[in-house]
Amino acid sequence: MCGLSGHHLATCHYVNRPFPRLPRHGQQHAARGHLQQGGVIAYATESCFGLGCDPFDVRAIRRLLAIKARPNHKGLIVIAANLEQLRPLIRPLTPAQLAVVNRYWPGPYTFLLPAAPRVPALLRGRHDKIAVRITAHGEAAALCQALGHAIVSTSANRAGQRSLKTARGCRQAFGVRVLTLQGRIGKRRKPSTIIDLDTGRVLR
Repeated sequence: MCGLSGHHLATCHYVNRPFPRLPRHGQQHAARGHLQQGGVIAYATESCFGLGCDPFDVRAIRRLLAIKARPNHKGLIVIAANLEQLRPLIRPLTPAQLAVVNRYWPGPYTFLLPAAPRVPALLRGRHDKIAVRITAHGEAAALCQALGHAIVSTSANRAGQRSLKTARGCRQAFGVRVLTLQGRIGKRRKPSTIIDLDTGRVLR
């Protein structure tokens, strides 16, 4: 039974030069090819630029974690354009769980849900659940639609540093390690709210 309530919801070495700036009309095609080759991309989200990769490519996840200097045990968020893109990552939802996520998605709410058996351990970290969200950011949702699948989404920065807000900042920070897409972040100042759907506990 879902424990969520309205009360809880109140709340190798690289040369450091960037890829050539991509024309907007070719970005999604370039991103698809880059991800298929195990690459990492930077793209606009609701509150900042995010780093992303294919959520089932373990080598790409390791590369992303190394770029960000993020500890493996913390896990990562995955975003999607719709629920169908999340189904390979999560166990089947109960009617009560579906009612809750349909109420708050698309939107700035990341829910912890029981992970499907094939989900890479690096996505879950030390947890048995995975953090997922259907994004309300138009460009991020369009990217997922064009790719045909969900993508990892973690703030574009090294661990402990400020999240980057522009494509230019990402190109300067990550160079050729990351394919940066042009885009504009949303108006949200804070990252998404993270909630354990089973208990209703707000974790961020």
